Amino acid sequence: RKIIKKSLFTERQIEIILNQKDLLESKFSITKGAYYRQVGQSREKLIALFYSIILLRGLGILLPDDIDVISKLSEQISVINDSDVFPEREDDVINVIDRVIRQACNM
Repeated sequence: RKIIKKSLFTERQIEIILNQKDLLESKFSITKGAYYRQVGQSREKLIALFYSIILLRGLGILLPDDIDVISKLSEQISVINDSDVFPEREDDVINVIDRVIRQACNM
């Protein structure tokens, strides 16, 4: 949850994306119209994210090593998500991710 707060997405949008990808089965206590509006918003954010990654990579701002680091950090998130990790361990991983991201974004 901590990493979601630092992302471009809300918790609800992450739930919706996971639900749409059949990675999470969740019941939503919102109207059908509101749900599909949020599906559209989530899709647009996801599209914008991919375009941003492609743009930053194409301009040489995001380097191949950065992509490798992102992949490794993503694997850590998968490990946390797929297991019962102690909250302290999760905090440690989030702190490492935060430090690496801030270092990579140093201008």
